[in-house]
This record gives sequence, structure tokens and C-alpha cells, in this order.
Amino acid sequence: MSGKRVLILGLNYAPEPVGIGPYTAGLAEELAARGHRVEAVVGKPYYPQWKSDPAFAGGGWRRAEENGVALIRCPHYVPAEPGGLKRVVHLASFALAALGPALRAALRRRSERPELVITVAPALLSVPVAWLAARLAGAKLWLHLQDFEVEAALATGLMHGPLARFGLWLEARLLRLADRVSTISPQMCARLQAKGVRPRAIVEIRNWSDARFASDPDGALALRREWGLGERQVLLYSGNIARKQGIEVLVEAARLLAGRDDLVFVICGEGPNRAALAELAKGLGNVQLHDLQPAERMGAMLELAAIHLLPQIAGAADLVLPSKLTNMLASGKPVIATTAPGTGLAAEVDGCGMVTPPGDAAELARAIEALLADPARRAAMGQEARRRAAERWSKAAIIDRFEAAMMALDD
Repeated sequence: MSGKRVLILGLNYAPEPVGIGPYTAGLAEELAARGHRVEAVVGKPYYPQWKSDPAFAGGGWRRAEENGVALIRCPHYVPAEPGGLKRVVHLASFALAALGPALRAALRRRSERPELVITVAPALLSVPVAWLAARLAGAKLWLHLQDFEVEAALATGLMHGPLARFGLWLEARLLRLADRVSTISPQMCARLQAKGVRPRAIVEIRNWSDARFASDPDGALALRREWGLGERQVLLYSGNIARKQGIEVLVEAARLLAGRDDLVFVICGEGPNRAALAELAKGLGNVQLHDLQPAERMGAMLELAAIHLLPQIAGAADLVLPSKLTNMLASGKPVIATTAPGTGLAAEVDGCGMVTPPGDAAELARAIEALLADPARRAAMGQEARRRAAERWSKAAIIDRFEAAMMALDD
């Protein structure tokens, strides 16, 4: 199988530690390792802190070669508080900054032009740039959706009125431009079809569990000492702290369980709602907030958990399948997710944990107490979680599927 020339456009990329960045970087690097010639036009790191990484500040566009991938990092606007219009400007600024590098790649001599242009959403606003590059290069266009950003913005109140209607109209038009559209769960694939994408153009490409986060019991003991956790059972959330997580429900559940001295809620993360969450948790001795941990400590942190907590607001469960779920399951610990029965997230957690209604702190507290009181049930759920992670979230198998679908575009 001869390698393809591939151009990837994606706002988020490593070294961002969580969210979309690690998966776009992982895909690019693995395709390069398999003999494809990969160029990626990406943003400068800012997520999840929503602050530009000082190591990449200034200097406009930057070129580099990283793990076999030719990178162009583009400057873009990063709002400190990513509200509706500011977020649109943020996404549009990347699309504009990516236009020049994408067109230069597309207009090289024919033997150097990309044969496939892949763009990752968020941000959908990059799709016109990717489409134009693909048309000029005579290449196929692949759109990969990590979440339905317009609907997520509606669910979290970031968009409404005329802007929301325009966003939904634009989304429908952009989705139909691609030769292939992929997303990360069966429910999201069904949603694509409902939005008018041709069924034969749709493929499921999941996010994978990160092998760097292997279990680290010794590291977990060190974290217990460092954070003063003692022998308490740890209820863990690690990831972005933003509106669609609905993470406030964890603090409210902690308040309901404040009389128990055998448990502690540990929240590790960054994001625009972090300060408000810290204020909400003030005075609660059973809540600890820590910064998002570096990759080398993630295995230890995941091992801390007696139970992983995965909050989401109502209506978001089929708009995005949280990437953090893959590593939660791979850690072999049960998960409590706040989602409605019948959603994609509930199906993924079934047998590996429990679901409670979004925003219902009392039900969440009851589920926590029920699982803590039944170690045998927790162990069985954890075993099923690890089995499912190996079966559904193997990186090699997922990249195999992507590569096979990529090569089939020529058929």
C-alpha cells in the first residue's frame, strides 16, 4: 500500500494535554509512522486553560517537524472568557490564519499536492478553508467531528436567536461538502444522517485510550500523601471545567455528603468555570481542586479513583462523547455519568457504572453511596470497564479503521 499525501487542518493539537488536541496529533503521527506524508496546519496551544501557551507566544506562523509530521502553527485569538460571539471570533481567527498555509499546500506542483485534506471540528469554520484547498489540489475532503459544536453551544446557552439559526443552517451546508464525514460514537453517526449526510459517507472513528496513562499504584500512593487524602475513598473528575460539563453538580453532591469523613471529591482541571467552581466549593472539607495533571502523572491520578465521575448537562450526551471516558474505563474503575437513559453516553457506561439524571445532586449522592457500600459490585464494574476499553478503544484498531476508510476513498 503506497502512502498518501495528507493535509490536516485542526485548531487543537499537542502539546495540549486533554480534549481534541491529543487525538489530532496522535492521528497525524500514526499516519506518518505508517508511511503517509502528513502536513498539519494547527493552532498554537491554549486549551484547557484558555490562555496562550507562553512557549508559543509571538512570532506569527511557526514551522516545525514533530514526530514525522510537518507542522505549521498558526496565530489565533484566544478569549479569556469564551462566550458566544468571542468563541465565534476565536474559531474564525484560526480559519483565516490557516487559509494561507492551506492554499500554498494545495497549489504546489501536482506531485507535491495533498491527495486528502482532513479537517477536525471543532472548528466547523475551518471547513470552507479545507474545502477550497481540497478543490484546488484535486483532493478528497474528510471532515471529522469531535462534537456537534453548534448544538452544544445551543445547549449551554452560548448561542441563541438569529445567531443560532444561522449556525444550524451553516452546519448543515458544511457537513454536506465532505466526501467522508466521521465522528466518535454510533449515536453521533445517526445524528449526522439525520442532518442530511449520505449514509455511505459516514464512518465511526472513536477516540482511543491513552497507553501513557497505565496504572501506577506507587504514584497514586505518592499523590495521596501529597494531597493529604489519607485513606478516604476518592471520587474523581479530571478534565475541562466549562459549561457543558455541568460540573457544579459534583460540588452540590459533596455538600450533601459532607457528613461522611470517608470520602473526598477530587477535581483536577482547568477552564473558564474554574474560579466559579472554587467559590462554590468554599468551606467544603470534602472537595479538593487541583490543576490538570501532566501526562506522566495521569496513570497515578486515575488509579486514585474509587469511582470516576462524568457530569454533563442535559441535552449534551449525544452531541459529544467525552474523550476522558476512554481513560476512565481503561483504568478499571466504575463510572457514574450524569445523563439520561437511552443516550449514547448511557450506553457506553452500561455495565461499567451507573447513570443519574443531569443536574440531580441528590441522585448522584445516592449512587455514590450505593457503589461505595458494595466493593464487589465496584470490582465487577471495573473489570467490565477495562474489558470494554480494550475492545472498543484500542488505538491500533481505530487507526487501522481510519486508514482503511482513507484508502477506500479512491474506490
